[in-house]
Amino acid sequence: MDKKIVNNYGSFEVVMAKGKGSTLWDVNGKKYIDFVSGIGVNCLGHNCKPLVKALSRQAARQIHISNYYFSDVGLDFADNLLRITGFERGYFGNSGAEANEAAIKLARKYGQVNGGAKRKTIVTLEGSFHGRTLATLTATGQDKFHLECFAPYPDGFKTLKPNDFDALKDAFDDTTAALFLECIQGEGGVNLLNPEWAKAAADAARAAGAIVMVDEVQTGVGRTGSFLASEAYGIEPEVVTLAKGIAGGVPMGACLFRGKANVFEAGDHQSTFAGNPLACAAGLVVLDLVSDPAFLDRVNYAGDTIRGAVSSWNNPLVKNVRGKGLMIGIQIDTKVNPLDIKKKCLENGLCVTSAGSDVVRFLPPLNISDKEIAEGLEIFKKVLEAF
Repeated sequence: MDKKIVNNYGSFEVVMAKGKGSTLWDVNGKKYIDFVSGIGVNCLGHNCKPLVKALSRQAARQIHISNYYFSDVGLDFADNLLRITGFERGYFGNSGAEANEAAIKLARKYGQVNGGAKRKTIVTLEGSFHGRTLATLTATGQDKFHLECFAPYPDGFKTLKPNDFDALKDAFDDTTAALFLECIQGEGGVNLLNPEWAKAAADAARAAGAIVMVDEVQTGVGRTGSFLASEAYGIEPEVVTLAKGIAGGVPMGACLFRGKANVFEAGDHQSTFAGNPLACAAGLVVLDLVSDPAFLDRVNYAGDTIRGAVSSWNNPLVKNVRGKGLMIGIQIDTKVNPLDIKKKCLENGLCVTSAGSDVVRFLPPLNISDKEIAEGLEIFKKVLEAF
């Protein structure tokens, strides 16, 4: 398989054929409980009837028209997304990296308008992950991603140690355009920011004349039990970026902004496929379901159930269980490689992923059933006991 498609992902030798709910089947008919959901993308699981119906209907009407024109479904989606999130304007893209590229460009323009050429630095956090393009890789606060073969990297970025109040004393000055953070670092190991520190960091950045941007590519669209994770942190950012679950499996990203961050004009940033009608039709279904308070309550209940179960096992391999909503990290004793756990889980019919060097990560569909949770946890427990 990897001779046909370059295996940049280290993909397993499994070929998936179909799915329903939070369950997948491969081409050989083997069943898997899905605790990955396409790395948080399939927020409504597989074969969600309202989503399938909306996509089929939109495909029969219009798939793509280019951004020389507006689409009716695109305008509806924008109106609903801005109403739910409280932002004023938005830019649509096709992925999280694209959404973050838009935010980086917006921050640089904001800096130029509000301080001149010197105000261009974007401050990110150690342990962060913002994407695979050159700019978003540079913004990523993990050296392991900064491969020498891709150098030179763009300048104008610096990192800050999260949850360190002393680090805030000289973190921002009149050269800072933006603070760019994740409330919960997904790829970094499902690390939660201290809400008091996050608020202090945002206040310090604004005091220096910078804007605050929150990367909600993984944490947004209900993943952490509120529509935006930043809602629970009281940061009220000028910019947020979204992707992954925003269109239930159709590629899409968004950069939303408000207030003094509203600096984009025609020609500043563009993309051929951005906000195409098919993705927007899918997004409308996601917004309708995920923004419901009862749906979000269920996300929190499911997350509490999973974290509580794993903690109750008292397995010596499990050093910590953390997360919020259905963004869950299970820190594993370093004597066992999380990759080996992923492989064993897959062999036994459970899809999981990892984060950092010692964390097994769960990102199941937001509407996962109690039955599928129980089946998945039973497999995971047996896998841990076998090591």
